[in-house]
Amino acid sequence: MQVAAQDAALQSLETTDAGRQWEAVGRLDLNGRGFCTGALIAPDLVLTAAHCLYDKRSGHRIDPETIEFLAGWRNGRASAYRQVRRAVAHPDYTFDHDLSADRVRNDVALLELQHPIRNTTVVPFETARRPAPGDAIGIVSYAHDRSEAPSLQEVCHVISRQEGVLVMSCDVDFGSSGAPVFSFATGTPQIVSVVSAKAEVGEGRVALGTDLERPLATLMTQLISGRGFNTSAPPRANRVMVGEGKRNTGAKFIKP
Repeated sequence: MQVAAQDAALQSLETTDAGRQWEAVGRLDLNGRGFCTGALIAPDLVLTAAHCLYDKRSGHRIDPETIEFLAGWRNGRASAYRQVRRAVAHPDYTFDHDLSADRVRNDVALLELQHPIRNTTVVPFETARRPAPGDAIGIVSYAHDRSEAPSLQEVCHVISRQEGVLVMSCDVDFGSSGAPVFSFATGTPQIVSVVSAKAEVGEGRVALGTDLERPLATLMTQLISGRGFNTSAPPRANRVMVGEGKRNTGAKFIKP
């Protein structure tokens, strides 16, 4: 956790000038019962965490048509408002109230919007290969105490990468689920992961996310094949706890 000492503080993006580069990050309002963070990666595709698509109380899938993407949401206004038409979660993802390495590894989803966003101020982000341990990254997210405007942590770091799970020193909280994790290596922000959960390693708090490259390719294949869901369905019961076999991240998970 020594790398955390080099991390930047959170910067509010509540003004137009501060948030200009981040208009394609938005708040996902979930059937009036909560929210997550998502990011546009194509005019009609939003990347987020798979667990955002489940009702935390019942464990059932949320009807995608009750989800709204608010691009660039700040202080009661958005640059674009779109309802969701279809949602595709990673096929190996299992919603479970007990967090595990397997759940984080596959905790990624794509939302297809009812209509593409063609606003010139809302430019979809590119995605990039997974970062290496020690690499500098950044996160733009909403959270329970900053739900009306996003915040940017421009510099945090990848602590480790184990079995498809990224352990990061970034500052996240409830509502940050699904937030894009950016690399700035090319000079242009590119998404390399999404936030799945917060956790504890030793005495320090960390963010957990998935390696994005392979899961995203799987999701795109699912979309192209016409898969997705529009109605609620119960999740599969399949619990795999942290520390079994070779999949130990050393993290104590905290429920999102």
